[in-house]
Amino acid sequence: MDAVIKPIRNAADGAKADGKKEFRPAQLDPAEFLAAAVDPEQNRPSRAEAEKAVQTLLAYIGENPQREGLLDTPRRVVEAYDEVFQGYHQSPAEVLNKTFGETAGYDDFVLIRDMGFVSHCEHHMMPFYGKAHIAYTPVERVVGLSKLARLVDIFGHRLQTQEHLTAQLAAAVDEVLKPRGVAVMVEAEHTCMSARGIRKEGSRTFTTRFTGNFRDNPAEQARFMSMIQAMSR
Repeated sequence: MDAVIKPIRNAADGAKADGKKEFRPAQLDPAEFLAAAVDPEQNRPSRAEAEKAVQTLLAYIGENPQREGLLDTPRRVVEAYDEVFQGYHQSPAEVLNKTFGETAGYDDFVLIRDMGFVSHCEHHMMPFYGKAHIAYTPVERVVGLSKLARLVDIFGHRLQTQEHLTAQLAAAVDEVLKPRGVAVMVEAEHTCMSARGIRKEGSRTFTTRFTGNFRDNPAEQARFMSMIQAMSR
């Protein structure tokens, strides 16, 4: 079972020359996608306090935090959190800063597909995982290919919704690289849906976001989607 979520459109935005409404996606605050997400001056609990919180959760589910197998669990959990949520301390803008101008006049879009990721749902703090596909049409300069994969990792290593992750990826590439357009598709399985609640294992959710020439030209959107599908066979 697959779920497809279409991009959110803002009906209050602008109008075309013929008087008809022109729909544009809502814009994100650059503070959401350009800088690290943690304010250095933010008051954060100590590591000891975080480990104590894990002990509390163990006791809440009915476990004995003092039994041998669980004595080191609070430390391990906090160390794991340091790893899986490291994206809060990393800057997406810095990752995209390094660009190259030797493109020999290349003027078609660049597509990187099948970038695997594991993120965590902000509603249940349970993993969701899948693939991100990103295309952009450069203007003179291109970014290193590994940088887009790194961008997926940074946003993925934060508490997320898939819709927000998709919008952040598109907005970061659009704002920093300033290409003619950006296309993003994210497909993922959510364990908060497959391992609990309705328990529909194998169901996937698809989200997309388009800017610039991808948003304004349905043919470019179709070409982006067909290239992803053709290479998936």
